[in-house]
Amino acid sequence: MRNIMKKVVLLLLATVPFFSSVKADYPIVSHRYLADPGSLVYNGRVYLYCSNDDENPVEGGYKMASFVCISSSDMKNWTDHGVVFSVPQDASWAEKSWAPSVVERNGKFYLYFGNGGSSIGVAVADSPTGPFKDPLNGKLVSSETPGVMPAEHMWLFDPMTYVDDDGQAYMYFGGNGEDNVRVIKLNEDMISVDGAASRFTVPYFFEASWMHKHNGKYYFSYSTNPRNGMRIDYMVSDNPMSGFTYGGVMSPQPPENDNNNHQAVFEFDGKTYQAYHNRIVAREAGIPPTYKRNLCIDQIFYNEDGSIQEMKNTVDGVAQVQNVNPFEKVEAETTNAQSGIETKKCEKGMCITDISTGDWIKVKGVDFGKKGAKSFNAVVANVTSNSEIEIRLDDKAGESIGSLSLSDTNAEQSVKIQKTKGIHDVYFVFKGKTDGSLFDFDSWYFE
Repeated sequence: MRNIMKKVVLLLLATVPFFSSVKADYPIVSHRYLADPGSLVYNGRVYLYCSNDDENPVEGGYKMASFVCISSSDMKNWTDHGVVFSVPQDASWAEKSWAPSVVERNGKFYLYFGNGGSSIGVAVADSPTGPFKDPLNGKLVSSETPGVMPAEHMWLFDPMTYVDDDGQAYMYFGGNGEDNVRVIKLNEDMISVDGAASRFTVPYFFEASWMHKHNGKYYFSYSTNPRNGMRIDYMVSDNPMSGFTYGGVMSPQPPENDNNNHQAVFEFDGKTYQAYHNRIVAREAGIPPTYKRNLCIDQIFYNEDGSIQEMKNTVDGVAQVQNVNPFEKVEAETTNAQSGIETKKCEKGMCITDISTGDWIKVKGVDFGKKGAKSFNAVVANVTSNSEIEIRLDDKAGESIGSLSLSDTNAEQSVKIQKTKGIHDVYFVFKGKTDGSLFDFDSWYFE
């Protein structure tokens, strides 16, 4: 357990959906504090790369020096891939890593990050889940980069890299002034710039540059300044570098936020979404919320003329796009909701840890089909005697279809269950007779 306050926050999260103040589809992961999402859609999954607010002390300060990646194939159950990049370990010159964006090109994955507000770096991996390493041993963009200066009170951060349909890559960045937006071309190697940066004026611009394309139009979205509520506005153009005109408000200041704002806009399964952060988890936990943010997601809609309807913050408003197949191995760190658990790196990847009696995880929309399932299998480790996994349907206190009593063997274990058909939310409720950690949970499947 990282600290007692974190445990209190996680326990309170179990009741978040019932608070009257909840007004968005969140938290999409509830065991971590994550912010500033950058999105990548690849091979049937959406990946979100996030500033790691777990590293920020409750008493204050943005100390983020690593990125956490989560992903989903159904928009409701999210897999925690853990830390995929950290400084100075993976980029020795950098002291901080803020607000990432990631793109794929020719089988390589390129992660762009702000070293605080002073410069921008790049890291490369062979997998969307890393590990990412710095290929330059230095900055990609700094105040010395042609075209960046002159600028007044420039924040050199929040890089967003977009690869157009013709293969040309552009990186958008900057902050703290209407004239402080910069865009620069990248070479095909994705780790060097092509020429000088250019600028365009953006009304009320503060930070969080993001570019997406829809029906041939380029949409540049961004966070407005505090005077304008730090909402997300957007501009539209037929050209990725110039000719932008103001489009209006894309989304309001998130509920339970009242502070900095950051969006990632992406298309997945034919729909457009915005990932963002707010501070509901810390607020409901009664701790200072400024430096402890959590992730949210909602859907975006266009008008017939291509303009964007102002996004509505919804309660559980994002639909599940496909059901979970329980007859294939599912990583235990894939959850829709949870209470009390944490995750860590294990022998075969990530696993759930710090499990105590009464903790639980929920997996939404599990399709057992017409034939149904008759047994449950789990891979566990570090088992404390008299520990068990109880399997319940549709509620943490719902119908019990079986319970797996765990041996101290660090291997796959199984149990016969009540035959189960159809689509259900599945709750794994953990029980034991010790006050300490019961076991580590790696993966599961049904037969």
